Amino acid sequence: MYDIVLSFLTAFMLTYFAIPSIIHIARKKNLCDEPGERRSHTVSTPSLGGIAIFAGVIFSIILWTPFNIFGDLQYILCSFIIIFLIGAKDDILPIAPNKKLIGQILAAGILVFKSKIQLTSFYGMFGINELPEVVSIVLSIFVIIVIINAFNLIDGINGLSGSIATLITVVLGTWFFLTDQIALALVAFSTAGAVVAFLKYNFTPAKIFMGDTGSLLIGLVCSILAIEFIESHNILAIDHRWAFKAVPAVAIGIMILPLFDTLRVFTMRALKGRSPFSPDRTHIHHLLIDFGLSHMQATGVLVVVNIFFIIMVYALQDLGSVNLLLVIIAMAVSLTALLYFSVNRKKLNQQPSS
Repeated sequence: MYDIVLSFLTAFMLTYFAIPSIIHIARKKNLCDEPGERRSHTVSTPSLGGIAIFAGVIFSIILWTPFNIFGDLQYILCSFIIIFLIGAKDDILPIAPNKKLIGQILAAGILVFKSKIQLTSFYGMFGINELPEVVSIVLSIFVIIVIINAFNLIDGINGLSGSIATLITVVLGTWFFLTDQIALALVAFSTAGAVVAFLKYNFTPAKIFMGDTGSLLIGLVCSILAIEFIESHNILAIDHRWAFKAVPAVAIGIMILPLFDTLRVFTMRALKGRSPFSPDRTHIHHLLIDFGLSHMQATGVLVVVNIFFIIMVYALQDLGSVNLLLVIIAMAVSLTALLYFSVNRKKLNQQPSS
């Protein structure tokens, strides 16, 4: 327990005291994110907060993780470094999406092949239990890349990506602690500590953004925790106090905001004949801003919604994976449709009558 608390505090303190220096250097070297048509900010803002998050997470994990019971940690740290280098390069001098994807595949491949962080079973969902090795590898790499980019894509307003990451890492970190998986709990709470410290400077008025360096890193951490959460149920006793039923659907419910928003936006763009990676202002946080909410109000609403889904999947896990997944999708689609309707009605009401 003490190691968990110390990992959180170590990451928090290092990140908290590193960010002012990073802000100073970024402004001096003009390494800032400028306002634009698709931007939600109106002033030039440093975008290298992810460097402090990375430093806090890495230092805390190395300091407090018991290597003797977490032998695969070296490979996880290697994947962290790859993602960090991709994000830092993109924050300083943007790189082509295909090059970023190659780096993400490399990081995911290290996790899957060396750390064996992979999905091996559907737990009976859609009638599928154990997955063939090739399917398991491909699916795991795909899931890791989706979650990494999901956090990158929701990082569009102050406090959102960091707040959602904090919620997910604390929830999953607490579960790992309760199931005596201390090493993964340390990874989760180290990340939470670093992100909480960053949020102090990212809440409106934001003094710094996490940039790709931060959003890609926390996406990678959350993908590791989500997959390990699912896979841990292969070794937990069925009657274990903290063993979940419908575990794949529960994991999706915990990660609902980044996953649903990303898949929804990609689907809408594809249906319109556009590239899924083409930028626009159709993310849920953009809709909330268009509805008239401030950055912090929109962030607060989305965090509360994600908490609601976590409570819902916990309460309804007896439904089974497929039924629970259908409930999750139906609820997410209904809430999004309600938001769309509210935004469009407000726009119509604001149009001058002829």
